[in-house]
Amino acid sequence: MEYALQMKNICKYFSGVRANHNVNLDVKKGEVHALLGENGAGKSTLMNILYGLYTQTSGEIYFDGKLVNIDSPDKAIELGIGMVHQHFMLIPALTAIENVVLGMNDTKSPILDLDAAAKKFTELAKRYNMEIDPKAKVANMAVGQQQRLEILKALYRGANFFIFDEPTAVLTPQEVDELFIMFDQLTSEGKTIIFITHKLPEVMRACDRCTVLRLGEVTATVDVKDTTRQELATLMVGKPVDLSYDKAEIDPETQKVVLDVKGLKTVQKKEGMSLKGLDLQIKSGEIIGIAGVDGNGQNELVDCITGLMKADEGTVTINGEEITNAHPKKVLDAGVSHIPADRIARGIIMPMTLSENIYLMNTDDKSYKKGPFIDWRKIDKYAQDIISKYNVKTPSEQEYIQNLSGGNQQKVVLGRELERDPKLLIAMHPARGLDIGATYFVQSKIVEARDAGAAVLLVSTELEEIQALSDKIAVMYEGQVMGVVPADTPIHEISMMMAGIKYEDIDKEENK
Repeated sequence: MEYALQMKNICKYFSGVRANHNVNLDVKKGEVHALLGENGAGKSTLMNILYGLYTQTSGEIYFDGKLVNIDSPDKAIELGIGMVHQHFMLIPALTAIENVVLGMNDTKSPILDLDAAAKKFTELAKRYNMEIDPKAKVANMAVGQQQRLEILKALYRGANFFIFDEPTAVLTPQEVDELFIMFDQLTSEGKTIIFITHKLPEVMRACDRCTVLRLGEVTATVDVKDTTRQELATLMVGKPVDLSYDKAEIDPETQKVVLDVKGLKTVQKKEGMSLKGLDLQIKSGEIIGIAGVDGNGQNELVDCITGLMKADEGTVTINGEEITNAHPKKVLDAGVSHIPADRIARGIIMPMTLSENIYLMNTDDKSYKKGPFIDWRKIDKYAQDIISKYNVKTPSEQEYIQNLSGGNQQKVVLGRELERDPKLLIAMHPARGLDIGATYFVQSKIVEARDAGAAVLLVSTELEEIQALSDKIAVMYEGQVMGVVPADTPIHEISMMMAGIKYEDIDKEENK
């Protein structure tokens, strides 16, 4: 059996902390090999070793059957290894071709012939159906174009072995399709791909084999055609995980409009997105998922609803009460609970205990007071109830929340917000950065809130999460809603809306 890569007994420690332990990874030539694992499983560390960004503490690397010492990215590139990082390694102020040739030294001439390089680049781009203007500045490129530029940069430098680190995180579904078509073209030419991901559907769709990491160790290497999403999830977590949701049937006759946003406009702020006359309505017992590439006005919409940002035009009404530009406290009192996108910046105070963080939403509740004093015994009991009900792993309610894992911090925020019995629950990226077990726990609690009659505004860049949880999907693009559609709407139609085509114009676009 011919292997492009063999990593044998790789160990990596950072100041005594284990990142990889006795990892064995065998990658066949011409395959797409998934490296699957939860956040912190050691995937990126292992690939940074292969690309020369880290040096292994112990272990050996064989590339094309030869023992190699990859002590720098230059050595990796020399071997034909290219890496497309999750956060692109491009300089925005430079052009595409300037980024491609930056740092290269493949000519004896002291003068760089950018025109010749651009011609070679253009031919390469055309061959791989990724046409990019070599003189276009990176700063003016869309995210998908920047990723294609990274791929072309690696091809230009002679790569035949590619590492893709979470490449779909910032792409629309259509761009994901194009990326996987690119995978097929590369492997048909005999090139090899390692695909780092934590998304099970993408493994099943695009990969030949899969190596699963958990806590820095390999749990299994399997043929994708012989496994299932459920089996891979179990390998990732170490125990069976329920991947299904049962949503209750809601009688439309009993539903009432909870959130009504009309004509919402904002003036564009620095590094932000302006809202352009946005309309949105959510009823009780309904989850509306906001789909869209991050940065298309989702944050501004939520901030306007919650009183954290002023709207310049339009209205926000909750349960018939207009709260446009109201103080955040008034919004909360109107029955709104908010799971923020960044729990550390907006959801919790790190050097406070769980009890103190939970009490933050109840400071004016007289039932937690004894005269002028706070009834900490009662608050501690309330915190203990949330810890138990939401399966928070902590020594006690007196533990500082900064000492909890990200998943357990999120469960505290979730429990605190849901126990307020919200009329409107705003959940922004509720599973971001969580392992599979914590993800499905959090998502199931959101569904329970919906079943109990809450209106839910779900914001996520994970389309699978949006489709699994939502009753309807509102697609946002550059501060506008392109359409509100059923959750089972075909992916390609959602993708077209995410790219800026209004729902009513999709048929015209497809018939061009």
